[in-house]
Amino acid sequence: MNVFFEESGDFKVGSVMTQAGEAYQVEMASGKRTKVKAKDVLLQFEKPSPADLMEQAKAIAADIDLEFLWEVAGEEEFGFAELGAEYFGHAPQPAEAAGLILSLHSSPVYFYKKGRGRYKAAPEQSLRAALAGIEKKKQQALVQAAYVEELKANTLPEAMQNIVLQLLFKPDKNSIEYKALDAACTELHTTPQRLMLAVGGVASAKALHMAKFLFENFPKGAGFPDVPVPVAPGNLPVADVQAFSIDDVTTTEIDDAFSVTKLADGNVKIGIHIAAPGLGIKPDDAVDKLARGRMSTVYMPGDKITMLPDSIVEAFTLAEGKTCPALSLYATLNPADWSVLATETRAELVPIANNLRHNDLDDLVNEETLASGEGDYPHKESLGLIWQWAQVLEAARMVKREGFGLKPEQNNRVDYNFYVEDDVVSVTRRKRGAPLDKIVAELMIFANSTWGKLMHDNGVPGIYRSQGRGVGGWNAKMQVRMLTHAAPHEGLGVDQYAWSTSPLRRYTDLVNQWQILACAEKGVMAPLVAHFKHKDAELFAIVSQFDAAYGAYADHQANMERYWCLRWLGQENARQVEAVVLKDEVLRLSDIPLVIRLPGMPSVARGAQVKLDILRWDEVDLTIEARLLEIPTDVAASDVDFEDDEVEDAPEEAVDAPEVTVEAAAEAPAEQPAAE
Repeated sequence: MNVFFEESGDFKVGSVMTQAGEAYQVEMASGKRTKVKAKDVLLQFEKPSPADLMEQAKAIAADIDLEFLWEVAGEEEFGFAELGAEYFGHAPQPAEAAGLILSLHSSPVYFYKKGRGRYKAAPEQSLRAALAGIEKKKQQALVQAAYVEELKANTLPEAMQNIVLQLLFKPDKNSIEYKALDAACTELHTTPQRLMLAVGGVASAKALHMAKFLFENFPKGAGFPDVPVPVAPGNLPVADVQAFSIDDVTTTEIDDAFSVTKLADGNVKIGIHIAAPGLGIKPDDAVDKLARGRMSTVYMPGDKITMLPDSIVEAFTLAEGKTCPALSLYATLNPADWSVLATETRAELVPIANNLRHNDLDDLVNEETLASGEGDYPHKESLGLIWQWAQVLEAARMVKREGFGLKPEQNNRVDYNFYVEDDVVSVTRRKRGAPLDKIVAELMIFANSTWGKLMHDNGVPGIYRSQGRGVGGWNAKMQVRMLTHAAPHEGLGVDQYAWSTSPLRRYTDLVNQWQILACAEKGVMAPLVAHFKHKDAELFAIVSQFDAAYGAYADHQANMERYWCLRWLGQENARQVEAVVLKDEVLRLSDIPLVIRLPGMPSVARGAQVKLDILRWDEVDLTIEARLLEIPTDVAASDVDFEDDEVEDAPEEAVDAPEVTVEAAAEAPAEQPAAE
């Protein structure tokens, strides 16, 4: 005897070898034997052979008209044998019965299984809906297949043209467009990004990196809605100074300017003038909401996304020839030792005589010309006096820094500036600590520290940047934190440091400007009028939001700088290049700030100059492959300090904000106490 039975949701046939009670010992066509319970046996038959029966059953199942079978079945539950008699017009033969079972079981849309060999026809409404769904899936499969063929032919399907970024960065994996893209990538052995570049969905690798950043951080676009331009109060006094700024030629958000006044008693008053959008923008107004939504200007080589609309930047930037609203910090100094005799903070209108540019002055203003008095350039005397004070400020910071147990800052490193025009990049080297940079950096650090103390002394919270060692003793890692109360910044060598000098491009500085203005106007009564109070949940939320945005913007700037470094290699056809060993297998090219990891590199002294052969690079993945070409026999370490190299966290160009570069170097996590 042979049996047709169900096992684990599948139908099988075999010959019965023995029977013991309610169980059969069955031998399959493969020779394998299995135990089958009687309740699982649907058919018993002598002929044909098990293999022939299964072959005939499959053929019969394929010929069964499911629509007719469904009509014959009626609405009541039935057994397969009952339906077989109706459908075939006679009691079904073993092969017919088995074929019917296979057909019923494989058609869950038409028939619902109710038990072993028992089924029930699906209600008409459910059947029609299910069949419509199946047909829709068939049509979608055809459309998807057509999309795949178009993509393989380097053509972007029309249906994908408006959802390219969504497909790349936040796809609906159930959509036929994504399934087609994924299938095409699998067949072509490529990635969605590369395929979109090939078919024209994304114009270039540069556009791809920008699109990803904008999609994730500016989902509504980087443009601004129309908002009214705020104005400063009309009763501000006009300062009796002729101020000047020092910036890179590309800078449009001019936040800071300086002035020098010689006093009758022989002392010198140096003014630090900071653009004051806080005099016009009010907390929670339309412009404030725009700024808070962005938190910072985003910088990248050749481009930027400003925190504020151009019209508002133009209204408050310290532009040459204008009298601009500013928050001024005046320091009265004794030129004998450049000690600070007094400071004063006030809101006023400041005449801006000049916007000096590094590109025009770098060759004229250096340590040698400042010491000798040679050269002729605007505000020469004032720059000479500020330079003397800046050196004293730096020396005092270094003493304080060493008091915190840290080594002195290294100023013999090199910064790189990127300039992009018509998609052609130029990279210029700039020695860190150049006089113009140091002047801006030291005076900004002085202002940030002084105003941080002003808020603290008047009982007003602000947003501070603090650095100190965490738990773990003298060798614990230096940690940088954003706080709402004053705390030392050990890396900079100051007792407190509140970002306040870039209110046109950093939201934290705008928040602090509101608080400082309250202190300048009301003094010890400032806590009553300041917008943000102690333990203000909104202030904590701003700190958290700023940290997240600032980190994302810094990552994007780093990615775009790496992209432009790779573009520079192709542009200059640089195949054999000089590099500096930073540590172990990590090197940096000498002409551009491109860091390369070279696995298996032999041990070479840090700072050693080596020659590399550039094999290939990838502007999509931002990767590069190189091999070591030459190690000079007389390897000598470079004069660049590498103790904390390549660990900066500055999201702005050094030339745009040298004080941020100084801060970044001071905050380098590799820095260790001198006791080491």
